[in-house]
Amino acid sequence: MSFSFKEILSATLILFAVIDVMGSIPLIISLRKKVGHIQSEKASIVAAAIMILFLFVGEQILKYFGVDINSFAVAGALVLLILALEMVLGITIIKDEEPKSASIVPLAFPLIAGAGVMTTIVSIRAEFAAENIVVAIILNSILVYAVLKSAAWLERILGEGGLNILRKVFGVILLAIAVKLFSENAKMLFTMA
Repeated sequence: MSFSFKEILSATLILFAVIDVMGSIPLIISLRKKVGHIQSEKASIVAAAIMILFLFVGEQILKYFGVDINSFAVAGALVLLILALEMVLGITIIKDEEPKSASIVPLAFPLIAGAGVMTTIVSIRAEFAAENIVVAIILNSILVYAVLKSAAWLERILGEGGLNILRKVFGVILLAIAVKLFSENAKMLFTMA
């Protein structure tokens, strides 16, 4: 075990930027309105477990199914694209029969522990020690939990008008992230073929 404060800080900041939980607040509030309740603890724990599991066996799992990291990222980008279109256009594309909770899908995966995060984890695995990345994942999961828990409070503070503006703005940002993730990884798919 070689814990390094510098590596933990670097990995935490990188994952924080990629997870972008602050930018996901309008989507979290939308999901909460759609399903009624989000289990913050469950979403945070499942997302952390997915990230830690992917840290150690992600590439092997994808290889077992014959999927490369770029294909995985493209699939995640398409899911984010649909979520972003729902936010920007104010329509419902993904329809669940009587959804009880959005805690695991789409919140824990792909919103929090999505393809971008998975790709980042695989990338930083080569740079940082695994134990430092695990600490960074746990720190980010605590922050995600805090944001999820305060969603109702944020909804009251912002009001309906503020939420609509935030939803549209962050929908466009999420759309841009999805397009960037798609284009970068689709390009890699075509150059490998």
